[in-house]
Amino acid sequence: MTAAPATHSYRQLGHVGPAVFPIALGAMGMSAMYGASDDHESVATVHEAIEKGVNLIDTGDFYGIGHNEMLIGRAIKDRRDKVLLSVKFGAQRAPDHSWTGFDARPVAVKNALAHTLTRLGVDHIDLYRPARLDPSVPIEDTIGAIAEMVAAGYVRAIGLSEVGPDTIRRAHAVHPIADLQIEYSLISRSPENEIFPVLSELGIGVTAYGVLSRGLLSGSLPSGATDYRTYLPRFSGNNLEQNKHLVSELKAFAAARGITASQLAIAWVLAKGPSIVAVIGARKRPQLRESLGALAVQLSPADLADLEGLVAASPIAGTRYDARGMQTLDSER
Repeated sequence: MTAAPATHSYRQLGHVGPAVFPIALGAMGMSAMYGASDDHESVATVHEAIEKGVNLIDTGDFYGIGHNEMLIGRAIKDRRDKVLLSVKFGAQRAPDHSWTGFDARPVAVKNALAHTLTRLGVDHIDLYRPARLDPSVPIEDTIGAIAEMVAAGYVRAIGLSEVGPDTIRRAHAVHPIADLQIEYSLISRSPENEIFPVLSELGIGVTAYGVLSRGLLSGSLPSGATDYRTYLPRFSGNNLEQNKHLVSELKAFAAARGITASQLAIAWVLAKGPSIVAVIGARKRPQLRESLGALAVQLSPADLADLEGLVAASPIAGTRYDARGMQTLDSER
């Protein structure tokens, strides 16, 4: 493993998507989920990301029940020409912040988009995607409705999130898909088996989230009851104790090469394919700077083999979501 000058070569999101910086900024953590956040620091982080070359920001209309979109809208108000916006929709929330279901009917697609455009203060979304597959609505209907919004100029490209091969093919047959957003990391590699080959065949890119497995690979632990990781299997009980051992080994592997575990994990994802963009959830500027440092890391084939062998020898304990969350993942079926 050697350090090298950071490469800022853009990566193409499929045949029909935009060219983007290798690292994208995921904004979810700026609106709860990981405990209290600071709007001022969040905006400063967005601004620094843009200054450093990051041109894709990922948000969702249900992150903070609209708060995240309004926050991003403020952050990019005078910088819209420098960023691409990726938005997920469909998850339903109640005033008490509970999750009440998913709605991807065509009428709901258009309603959600109207409110998203208003909260963000923009006239179009660059990448628009259902956050999950709505089992009660044919994917053809959902994608067809977004395609109408593409034709009307409100959306530039269509993406998917956490869906499997059959759904990807059916969606792509209705309208070309730019990218699939899916969890992918050193310890979450299932997309390699059946999903990535389909994406390669159809010319669809990947925006990989969870590259640090919600901070687990960097040694970050839940901060309290408002941190939703408290309820995730990989952060609970005996699973967490077992996983700490693997994290310690990854930290040692990284330290021996003069980098952090976070940089190692991000660099690994970027090394796995030229069509993969890593979505990092930095909420603060120091986190952003550390993550961007991964661009200066080059992993050789031998490095990759050693790293993957280390993980295989100490398999991760626990699923990436709880039982209810796993049931919503078409990608896991």
